[in-house]
This record gives sequence, C-alpha cells and structure tokens, in this order.
Amino acid sequence: MSVIVTDRGFAPDDWTGPVAPLDEMGAGTRAVDLPSDTDPAGLAGRLGGLALIRVDFPSFADGRGFTIARLLRLMGYAGRLRARGHVIADQYAMARRAGFDEVEIPDDLAARQPQEQWLARAEWAAHDYQARLRG
Repeated sequence: MSVIVTDRGFAPDDWTGPVAPLDEMGAGTRAVDLPSDTDPAGLAGRLGGLALIRVDFPSFADGRGFTIARLLRLMGYAGRLRARGHVIADQYAMARRAGFDEVEIPDDLAARQPQEQWLARAEWAAHDYQARLRG
C-alpha cells in the first residue's frame, strides 16, 4: 500500500486506472511510470494523452526526478505529475517547486514521517530562499 501526500495532507490513492511502464506505453496509455534515468525528451509529442505521470525516486539522495518533473512542465505537460518512492518530508517543497502535484510514499515512510511533518512544508510557495530574503 501507499499514501498520497498533497498540500492538504495524507490521502488514499484515487487513481483507479492502469499505469504502464514506459517501455509498454502505447497509443491508448493514460498513465505511465518513468524511471529516474528517463530522458523526458523521448516523450515529446506523446504527453497530450497522458493524465498521470509517476516519476520514480529510488533513493531520497537521487534528485534526478526533480529535473524530470521540471523538464516535463517546460515541455508543456499539464496533467497530474506524481513523485513516487523515497521522497522525504524535507523534500516536499522542492518536489512542488519542480512541478509535482503530489507525492506517493510507502506506508512505512508515512509511519516514520507523519502527516504533520509534510503539512509543515505544505506552504511551499511562501518558504523559499528568496522569500526569506524579501521577508
């Protein structure tokens, strides 16, 4: 099982459709899983039909997913973008700034880092380096 983290806290996963691995993505695919070593440029021209993209985070120390999210948004992807895996509460604001809408974490991580720790970073737009300088 897993927990979805949004700016409102923990929630169950409401995506009910299949999620295809990138190498099995076909013409009718609505949701796809991207490994952390994916070059988003390979999805050019195929983003319009996707409602959900999940980007894998194999380790909290692996930041390639943040770059993937940013590039997908710069390429015009406007659908639901989810970070999945080993993202910790301290990285939530960065995930949101990079373009992720939500984070999917395993139940054991949710038990170690309860909802309050994630909600403390939910006002991600107001808590960045430049905002502290202006404040």
